[in-house]
Amino acid sequence: MQIIRKVPVKQVLTESSREILRQRFEKQSNQLDQECRQLAFEQKKLERKPGMSKQEVEKRFSKEIDRRKHQMQWIAGQLKQLSILPDQSELETDEVEAILTVEEGDDWKKAVTEQQIIIKDGKVIRAR
Repeated sequence: MQIIRKVPVKQVLTESSREILRQRFEKQSNQLDQECRQLAFEQKKLERKPGMSKQEVEKRFSKEIDRRKHQMQWIAGQLKQLSILPDQSELETDEVEAILTVEEGDDWKKAVTEQQIIIKDGKVIRAR
């Protein structure tokens, strides 16, 4: 049987990868902030529209804004880790989906917990 599961991608920190990650995280954070401002603008626009329930509009938009703010907090944590961790440390930067083949008799705990991809300077150095 084959199942799809999420596999963490970890980046080995080097001087160059640290700068690339910092720029990527800052870009993502700026994009999310811009999306939050745009959603707030759209929310105000819809609240003024006749026939729209203000509470329903606010509920729908606040959920999306909160989701983006949560992502921004995660990115802020990653940036903090990026500044604290020494070179050659591993920092989880992404998550990808992988197909996992499971058969009778397989060790379930080993199959679902031990997989990860390690990247150093843009190259996969381990897939474990």
